[in-house]
Amino acid sequence: MIKMLGTGVWICVVALASVYFSVQVSNKKEVVEPDPAMFGGLETIRGEVTSIPVISGGAVQGYFLTRLSYTVDPLKAAKLSIPVNELITDSLYTALVGEPVIDFPDMERFDLDAFKAHILTTLNERVGEELFQDVIVEQIDFLSKEDIRSNVQQGRSLKNNPTVERTTPQPQAAAEAPSH
Repeated sequence: MIKMLGTGVWICVVALASVYFSVQVSNKKEVVEPDPAMFGGLETIRGEVTSIPVISGGAVQGYFLTRLSYTVDPLKAAKLSIPVNELITDSLYTALVGEPVIDFPDMERFDLDAFKAHILTTLNERVGEELFQDVIVEQIDFLSKEDIRSNVQQGRSLKNNPTVERTTPQPQAAAEAPSH
């Protein structure tokens, strides 16, 4: 009888221990790491082509053309009272015209990372919060006045060139209706 009582106590202890450990394992919270910034949660806003005049010595020396895209938190962007594209365009002009970041005569030393960081800082300071996460460069060009003049002259010379033959497609002959 003592063996039977010992076996019953042993079964109860094992059952209680297994229930205790199963409850502890099921209540353990998993550590969830957030996704990196480039893998979800952000929205990309494609900017417009922006043409900024380069003024040096009191005259326009050319035009700086750029198209940038921006990654933003969509929940914060939805709360803005100003449309995002207008805010971006204004901040871009302010950053590039008001505070010369690029040394246009010496474009060989152009620091793309510093340019992107300056644009990002300017945008976030304007909003007053870290809304913009990254700046993505799609296009950067500089057209000097000489480049623009030569392009305009080439366009005129092609229009006024009498040796360029202009052909128009010939109409196909209408198919004759079969006679009955």
